Amino acid sequence: MLEPDIESAPWEAQEGADDAAYRDQIGYLFARSRFYQEKLAGAGFADARAAGGLADIAKLPFTEKDELRQTRSRAEPIGTHCTATREEIVRIYSTSGTTGTPSYIPLTGADLDVWQRVSSRSYAASGIVRGERIVSTYNAGPFVAGAALGAFDRLGLCHIPVGTGNTERLMAAVDLLKPTAAVMTPSYALHLIEWARARDFDLAGSSVKRVLVAGEPGGGEPAMRAQLEAGWGAAVTEAMGIGDINVSLWGECEHKAGMHFSGRGFVHFELIDPATGAPVPLSDGATGELVLTHLVNRSAPLLRFRTRDHVRVGIGLCACGRTAPRVRCIGRTDDMLIVRGVNVFPSAVREVVNEFAAEVSGVLLIQPREAGVRQDPPLPITVELAKGASGEGLAERIRQRLRDKLVFTAEITLAPAESLPRSEYKSKLVAKH
Repeated sequence: MLEPDIESAPWEAQEGADDAAYRDQIGYLFARSRFYQEKLAGAGFADARAAGGLADIAKLPFTEKDELRQTRSRAEPIGTHCTATREEIVRIYSTSGTTGTPSYIPLTGADLDVWQRVSSRSYAASGIVRGERIVSTYNAGPFVAGAALGAFDRLGLCHIPVGTGNTERLMAAVDLLKPTAAVMTPSYALHLIEWARARDFDLAGSSVKRVLVAGEPGGGEPAMRAQLEAGWGAAVTEAMGIGDINVSLWGECEHKAGMHFSGRGFVHFELIDPATGAPVPLSDGATGELVLTHLVNRSAPLLRFRTRDHVRVGIGLCACGRTAPRVRCIGRTDDMLIVRGVNVFPSAVREVVNEFAAEVSGVLLIQPREAGVRQDPPLPITVELAKGASGEGLAERIRQRLRDKLVFTAEITLAPAESLPRSEYKSKLVAKH
């Protein structure tokens, strides 16, 4: 545990401990954020006193990503929610820009320190300790994943940065430099198992004993985790963050009971019903969408930011001693499809398909017939066969299992081994129109 006094403190007292920082942050928004000055005034909150404390946060409006995009201009490319001056900003990351122009994420020196401190808590939960060698596959930029690399220095690790798209170099580093840990997306970790098998590289017998996955759901799915652990001969734990708030905000410990909240003192989180926006009380097993609020950010602070991450919560003391709630990401609400009234998360489909691990490769592609969220059954899904698998009767068995477990009807097409696209970063589960 990196900061035991903080990470093992009673969770029940956290809201009270965070309230003063939250009130200061609201005051800062009224003083320096044109975006929130207008947004909060429009919602009937004239000043920080009217907004109240954390106990009143559910009365305040949500912040949507599209709102932030709409405030960007050539004169203000970051947007009107930026509160830091040009001189105060020490780093600017960007998103992938899949929906248009990339969104820019600025950080002051203090903000960057918070990001790396929280990320250090998150990655320390995996069990890595000072002196270990870790090989990383994230680039330093332009995406926020690069900010997590500073956490490895803070943890006292020997860091071997390889970056994205360098499989030969990565595996040479594993073979020659003998790292005990590797960090990557679960899709890439799965791809490397195939890569090693095709080249008779003994990945399971390598020096790597911990694989830390992040960047997309999957690492916590039991079937995929089993595949990864068998292929790597290593323990697999996952971490999760969101670029607009903090690069690695949740981290899983060796007991693998969900990702611990690692942002205590810096970020406040809520759970809401994604359909209605109503608060969902934090209880063991509760599900909903994560909503995040900065408590100390000085560059581009966000209030009640809708992450679109749909999670299941775990409450109570973990065997590791951490007391903060844990989450398992079910999927993203903006990736979700609705098939005749049934919510279908692509990651949940993959989890079911991976129950047939001996016969499938783990790569699949959902191919909606119509643009938009709502789809008529059957939902077309292409599932790739494992090398050497015959596939006899498999399509019907997968179709029936999806029907039994996720309550929707699919049309399963089997594809030959190694015929669907692979990724050295994040997998594409849905072919969107």
